[in-house]
Amino acid sequence: MSSHPLHCIETMASSLPVIDLEKIPPLDPGLLKLNQAEAAFFKASTGIQDDDELKNHIIDVQTKAYKVYFYPCIRLFNFTKLKISGLPAYGDVTQLRINYPDAILLDAGCCFGNDLRKAVLDGWPVGNVIGTDLEPIFWKYGHELFKSTPDTFPAGFVAGDIFKDEVLNPCEPFYAEPSTGRPTSLKDLQSLTPLQGHVSAIHASSLFHLFDEENQATLARRLATLLSPRPGSVIFGSHGGLPERGKYEFPNLPSMFCHGPESWKALWDGQVFKQGTVRVEVNLQAVEKSGLHVFKAEDTKAYLLLWSVTRL
Repeated sequence: MSSHPLHCIETMASSLPVIDLEKIPPLDPGLLKLNQAEAAFFKASTGIQDDDELKNHIIDVQTKAYKVYFYPCIRLFNFTKLKISGLPAYGDVTQLRINYPDAILLDAGCCFGNDLRKAVLDGWPVGNVIGTDLEPIFWKYGHELFKSTPDTFPAGFVAGDIFKDEVLNPCEPFYAEPSTGRPTSLKDLQSLTPLQGHVSAIHASSLFHLFDEENQATLARRLATLLSPRPGSVIFGSHGGLPERGKYEFPNLPSMFCHGPESWKALWDGQVFKQGTVRVEVNLQAVEKSGLHVFKAEDTKAYLLLWSVTRL
């Protein structure tokens, strides 16, 4: 994915705001707190049963990744949270797998791939899941984090900037089954274009708020091209939001554009998809701790949009 200037260390373009690297929060191992479900997930996925050994292993991978991008979600160990299964739409997503055995699940901005692995642990066939992210090294760190290999976890992965045509060729959303067949092997894909019109569920959390308003709309339109026209196919996720569309102001850092529930609904139903062809559900949730709070001012509130866009 194209990164927001707020988060990127090593690829800072000269036209973007300069960030004082001394203001980047240092890592704090004390922020790692696994609840019972998270600990069980990581123990099942890594094979590490000792609590201290598991924590040291997670911290080791986190330290490496933070040197690539200082994403707040990496610093706060949000990659240890079971985000996908906590979303309101997850039950419907699970039903898709049951209704359509060939259903494909895509995680856009997948980072280490933890959400895909949770879905696989819950029964989604590993051959039917695929992730995509700007940096292939995150996928490599995912294998290191979960002690897997491309052979033991043969999910698909496409590295690259989703705004680039060579990664995903722009087109209109599909309202009928595509004429091209479903790719037989996701792990062999080098771009997302062959998946257009074939993906049953697209997960996108902590992603849209990385971009300005125009690029959020562009990203939505590009992801929409991948969604299957079959009823029930869904794009869902969570990211920073506000009660009303506007900018979230950080002290001494660039502001972040946020949609509100109504503007988010209007974007998908009528701008991205033809009006009336999707059902958009949005829940605005005030949060005490999130990636936003790494940089937030003390007197500001932070919110998450939990959302889904389902084809009718």
